[in-house]
Amino acid sequence: MDLIDRKILHELQLNAKISMKELAQKVYLSSPSTIERVRRLEENGIIKGYKAIVDAEKLNRNITAFVLFETTKCKDLAAFCNFHPDVMECYRVAGQISYVAKVCTESVHTLEEFIDKAMEFGTPSTNIVLSSNDNMEIKFSKDNSNQ
Repeated sequence: MDLIDRKILHELQLNAKISMKELAQKVYLSSPSTIERVRRLEENGIIKGYKAIVDAEKLNRNITAFVLFETTKCKDLAAFCNFHPDVMECYRVAGQISYVAKVCTESVHTLEEFIDKAMEFGTPSTNIVLSSNDNMEIKFSKDNSNQ
């Protein structure tokens, strides 16, 4: 992956709906060359897909929390989180805790209901998000062209 590929990834992370013509202009390539590079990044699995970023608050999910779990019931907790509608992300992690679940829900009452149900699978510790920069872009260092 070279500098141009990294520029393409940067632009696509900022706006995945950018036209190939506009992307080509931003990375100083022809449209066919840009299309070929994007196709290769997709085929190599570097670009895994494209998705919409949804504003949870506009869907009345005003509370975001990270719930950390100490558990020995890993598979059961993972299954619970995979099927719970308020769980946006769930990670198995190393260290004192076993899982981290990102929960977006309507209120502290529905968050409490989630915690009560999840206690069957382990000991939760909850951190409510007060603010976020929402910057999900992967940044590339300029001096590391081998990535």
